Amino acid sequence: MNAFEPLFWTACIYILVRVVNGGSPTLWLWLGALLGLSLENKHSTVFFAAGIFVALLLTPERAHFSKKWIWLGGLIAFAIALPNILWEARHHWPTYELLSNIAHSNKNVGLSPTQFIAQQIVLMNPATLPLWIAGLLWVFGSRDGGRYRAIGIIYLVTLAEFLLLHGKSYYLAPAYPMLFAAGGVAIERAFATRVKWLKSVLVAAILIAGALFAPLALPILPPAKLIAYMQAIGLQPPRTETSHTAALPQVFADQFGWEQMAGSVAHVYHHLRPDDEKRAAIFCQNYGEAGAIDFFGPKVGLPPAISGHQNYFLWGPRDWTGEVVLVLDTNDEDERELFASVQDLGQIVSSPWAMPFERRMHIFLCRDLKTSVQEFWPRVKKWL
Repeated sequence: MNAFEPLFWTACIYILVRVVNGGSPTLWLWLGALLGLSLENKHSTVFFAAGIFVALLLTPERAHFSKKWIWLGGLIAFAIALPNILWEARHHWPTYELLSNIAHSNKNVGLSPTQFIAQQIVLMNPATLPLWIAGLLWVFGSRDGGRYRAIGIIYLVTLAEFLLLHGKSYYLAPAYPMLFAAGGVAIERAFATRVKWLKSVLVAAILIAGALFAPLALPILPPAKLIAYMQAIGLQPPRTETSHTAALPQVFADQFGWEQMAGSVAHVYHHLRPDDEKRAAIFCQNYGEAGAIDFFGPKVGLPPAISGHQNYFLWGPRDWTGEVVLVLDTNDEDERELFASVQDLGQIVSSPWAMPFERRMHIFLCRDLKTSVQEFWPRVKKWL
């Protein structure tokens, strides 16, 4: 969903700029459709949409509120998002519950406003700082750019929302393409007739810094070489979660070990007694593990996973009877309280580049749940 978010946000801004430039008011219908699709893609669009609303109120574009097209666009956005809203209501607003639980936990790395803004500079490539700062200054401080002041307001409102709610630093990333565009216009006009060489210097700096940072964001180098590269340049991407202690950046470490894990589970599963194999479920601690079992499992003969983590909790225990289950966990303390019999079948095979938590997983063969599955299932809910 992060891959599509910048596309949706930038497309919305493109439509808004066309409206500001005197485009047809029917463009609000397209803006509404894009916002609706963006909300279906990721809920952070709510904060972006709030920024658009505030920007419209604070600029001459508020005149559009007296016409039908902007309201019809809002209706389209609502209609597209309605299935998700109904799903949220039906399941007691799980997204709000999730965000609330995270806010009251130690899951995410806490950032001060200064740290949050500093990470924006790093994430966007430090050499682009003059570009997007120029964009902000142009829309707020120049006569020509003033007509696009809504862009600056949208950015600042969205920034303030993520600061107040302690969002992860990358949440604001989709807001920068509009500032790059505004900054490009500002710099082009500022240096059109004098010190033209500064444009070349800025372009060169962006390209050089982009090449320097590229291995930290794209899978260019093998893991060992990437670690050596980060040590050589003294840089690494900022952590977003406290549990991230892997040598690799989390975006890479989270991609290792899953197929090996599924293979380990399959080896144990197919060495169970035939009657146990037919009844056994596979219980995972998080949706990453459960998703790996579901993705890699069919080709090695595994049944679908069950888990109490996020949506897997809503999908329930499937047809598990409580008699036999393979549990992936780092220790068997909880399992010995819940089952009559617990046997450690060994540690999973993983990748040395995977997250440390996943490398510590053992497979426990648990028999005879001490309570009914119906009574047990609410206890495994892990909305974090």
